[in-house]
Amino acid sequence: MVTIKDIAKSAGVSVTTVSRALNGYDDVNEGTRLKIKTIADELGYSPNMAARSLISKKTKTLGLLLSNITRDSSKDNIAYEVLCGINDRSGELDYDLVLFSTTPQKQSIKSYKTLCQERGVDGVIIMGIRLDDPYLKEIVSSEIPCILIDITLQGPNVAYVTSDNTNGALAAVNHLLEYGHREIAMINGHTQADVSLLRLEGYRRALHQAGMVFDETLVLNGQFSEQGGKEAACRIMTERPEVTALFCASDLMALGALQGVKEMGKKVPDDISIIGFDNIDLTAYCTPALSTVHQYKYELGTAAAQVLIDLLEGKDVSHHVMLATDVIQRESVRRLEA
Repeated sequence: MVTIKDIAKSAGVSVTTVSRALNGYDDVNEGTRLKIKTIADELGYSPNMAARSLISKKTKTLGLLLSNITRDSSKDNIAYEVLCGINDRSGELDYDLVLFSTTPQKQSIKSYKTLCQERGVDGVIIMGIRLDDPYLKEIVSSEIPCILIDITLQGPNVAYVTSDNTNGALAAVNHLLEYGHREIAMINGHTQADVSLLRLEGYRRALHQAGMVFDETLVLNGQFSEQGGKEAACRIMTERPEVTALFCASDLMALGALQGVKEMGKKVPDDISIIGFDNIDLTAYCTPALSTVHQYKYELGTAAAQVLIDLLEGKDVSHHVMLATDVIQRESVRRLEA
C-alpha cells in the first residue's frame, strides 16, 4: 500500500507537507500541491479514511434513517427517487452514505444519539418519520446535524426539506372547482403525517376561498395505502352519492380509489372524478390516466444532501427548503356541464 511517506520521498518534501496538501490546507504552495497530487495519482495512493477521521473528527459519512418504509410502500417509488437524489449529491460532494433503519422496539432500548454514534455518521437525513415517533423530540434538540424530509420542524442543528404540500393540495382542489365540481371529498393519509395535515389545510383553504363550507364528514383517512384508498372511496360513494370528485392525498390511495369505483360498477371520470398527489410513474399508465400533483422527488433528495453537507461544513444555510409543485392534468377529471 502506498503511503504519504512514499509520496513525500518522490516529491522531495516533508510528510507534513504532503498531508496538508492532500487534506486541502491553504498554506501549501499551489505548484507544490499540484505536484503532490500528480505523484499521488501516479503511485495509486488511496487515503486511509479511518486514520483521516481520527485526525479531523469527521468521517465524511451521512446517515439515511428510514422509518415506516415497508415492501408495500415500494409500489409508489417515492423513497427510491428521493434516495437517488441523496446518493447522487452526496457522492458528488465526496461524502459516503450509510442506510440504516429503526423500529419502535429498537428505539425503546437505543437512543437516537447512540444509533448515530454506532454508525459513525457526521449527520443524518431522516425520511418517513411520524409526528408521534419517539425519536422526534430527541432529533430536534440533538447536537447531531439532521435534515428532516417532509416534517416542517427546525432546531439549532435541524433543518427540513419538503414540497409545498398546502399549495399543491389547494391547486388540486382548485382544478376540480374550475371544472365545476362543488361536492368534493378528500381521502387523506393519517393524522400523524405532517404532509396529511398540510394537504388537508390546502383542501380546506380552497373550499374557503370558493365560499364553500368545510364538511369534516367528507374527509376519510386511507393510511397512504392502496387498500385504504379503495375502502374510503367505496364508503364515500355509498354514503355520500352526491359527491362528484375525490382529492386523494397520495397517488397510491388514488389508484385504490380507481379500483373501488370500478368494483362498484361505476366509471372514472364519468361518474366521479379523481385527482391524486405525488405523480408516481404508474399514474400515467393506469386507465384512465390519473390527474395528479407533481412533486420533485429526486430534487428533494439532492436538496436534503446539499443542506446537510452545508451545515456540516459550517456554511450559512436556510433551515427550511420548500420545493414547488405542479398540477398534471390527465384523464381522470371530467368537466361538469353548467
